[in-house]
Amino acid sequence: MMEDQLRHDFERARHKAVLHDLLAALNRQTNDLLPFHEIRSRLSPSGESYRGLQTVPIQQIIGSMDRFEDFDRTFLPRRKNTRGRWTNVDRAFYEDIRLPPIQLYKFGDIYFVKDGNHRVSVARERGVEFIDAEVIEGHIRVPLSSTMSPTELLMQAEYAEFLRQTDLDRLEPDHDLRPTALGRYDVVWIHIEAHRAWLTSIWDREATVHEAVNDWYTYVYMPIVQVVRDRGVLDEFPDLTEADIYLWVMYHRATLEARDGHDVGPVESAEDYAELMTQPLNAGERMLEFLGVDSPRSPDAEREVKRRRGRLRRWPRPRRSGPS
Repeated sequence: MMEDQLRHDFERARHKAVLHDLLAALNRQTNDLLPFHEIRSRLSPSGESYRGLQTVPIQQIIGSMDRFEDFDRTFLPRRKNTRGRWTNVDRAFYEDIRLPPIQLYKFGDIYFVKDGNHRVSVARERGVEFIDAEVIEGHIRVPLSSTMSPTELLMQAEYAEFLRQTDLDRLEPDHDLRPTALGRYDVVWIHIEAHRAWLTSIWDREATVHEAVNDWYTYVYMPIVQVVRDRGVLDEFPDLTEADIYLWVMYHRATLEARDGHDVGPVESAEDYAELMTQPLNAGERMLEFLGVDSPRSPDAEREVKRRRGRLRRWPRPRRSGPS
């Protein structure tokens, strides 16, 4: 009798995981448990602390160190080979056996399971809200929340690493440098490193990272942002940010320098780009833009191409007339 109940519990949980996966696919979302290495590869914590035994809200456990393929986003079991351990934990709940604390790694307000994935899975399935855990915390400089999407969490992780490299949050507390796609903080860091090398060459001494960040922010980034604001460039691209436009202006600057054969300052490049972005489109340009053809007018051509192709795919296709 007990074995039948345990089997039923597991199959019900797996069935719910399948339904969640289908709903996520229909909504073009992910239902995957967040892998710890995806976050860890994007940041280097400034330190770690052993927090000891704590009572942790289960809703804030959103990832795993090594079993992220066995469970979905809410720790429902996806694979049949998890049945043995899952049902053993489930049996302990029926028999009121106290299980040892799980082990978690914490970033911000989110947790990753180091040991105890099946215990988290069964506890969530039974509606348990809190669980005992031994916690190790990695110290980072940005908030991470269980309400964030996986992409938002990865973006925050990249932002945390960027702040660790630059100290921009301490040097310029009012900054608002937030690109909207993964990998772009790495590009900004390359710009800062190149600016540091340039300062070193003209100062005839090694420029520090803080000096380079301050100089780059004051004399490269903010002048471009000011042009973007004054010319209303973001009105053309409401889904993007000033940091996105800055990155495209820097790309545009390199294009201008290759074309004109001399250095082009950031303000000159931004003014030229703003003029390009805000002038009216002619009929031919509108057609090319609609079809998703790469254009210097798009600050994120790859995203625009995908968006427009997606729009075309959603249009109803004419039905073929068949035999009556």
